[in-house]
Parts: sequence; C-alpha cells; structure tokens
Amino acid sequence: MATQAYQLDFAGYWREPIASGLTAKSGIYAVCACVHNQLANTVTLNRLLYIGEAGDVRGRVTNHERLPDWKRQLKAGEVLCLNAALIAPDGARQRAEAAMIFKHKPICNAEYVDAFPFDTTRVTTSGRNALMHPTFVVTRTEKAVAGAYTRRWI
Repeated sequence: MATQAYQLDFAGYWREPIASGLTAKSGIYAVCACVHNQLANTVTLNRLLYIGEAGDVRGRVTNHERLPDWKRQLKAGEVLCLNAALIAPDGARQRAEAAMIFKHKPICNAEYVDAFPFDTTRVTTSGRNALMHPTFVVTRTEKAVAGAYTRRWI
C-alpha cells in the first residue's frame, strides 16, 4: 500500500488545569512536563509524557483517567503542559497517534510503544512541537504483524 502522510500543526501550550485554550475538536494531543516562568509567562518543556487522540481534545484531557499517572511523573517545580493538533475525526487520528507514540515513546503510553500495526506512515509536525521530531516515517513492525503488543505500565 502507499505511504499515508499526516501534517500535525501543534498549537499553543496550556498548563493543566488551565486547558480552556485546547481545541474541543478532533485531534492529537501531547502532555509534557514543564517549568512555568510566571514573570515571563513562558514554559520550558522538559519531557514528553503522553500522546493521545480524541474527538474532543479539551473534553478528553480535562477528564482523563491517566491524569494521576502524568502528575506522578512530575519533578519538583514542574507542571503539566498540554498542546494539540487538529486532525480529521476518522481512522487517520488513531494511525497518526500510533505513529507519534511509536516514534517518541512517551513514558506514560502503553499501546504502540513497541509495535506499529499500520502500513508505512509519514508524519510532519510543526508549530509548538519542541519535543517532537519534525518529520519521520514509521513502518509496520513484526510484533504488530504477529499481534504481540508489549505493554509498559508505570
């Protein structure tokens, strides 16, 4: 099959629990550990903790069952920082999410970290993507073909 390509333009950074700026539309979101400089109103991103997808990003992140797991990963002085990229609400969202997870391997993700079950996928990220590779290609893995997904639990 032909390579599927996705362009993900990540908009803004929002500190948890101030997620009101996140889109309520379909997209891919990222959760990072960051340090907030209140005087300069800036954030310094330290680590990518989680990547997910949702039909309503704001609603999903606000009520996410993994929020305690993300917070346990924070070091002294860090807060959660969120960003998102719009993507069509179809099968593309799951495939793009899987590619992002497989490439970046965030510590709080379990599925897709060690296996990619889709055909060749090219992802280009732009915008607020400081902890993400700007362009990458992933291909189906043998583990995915065999149906053996390895899960990590934190």
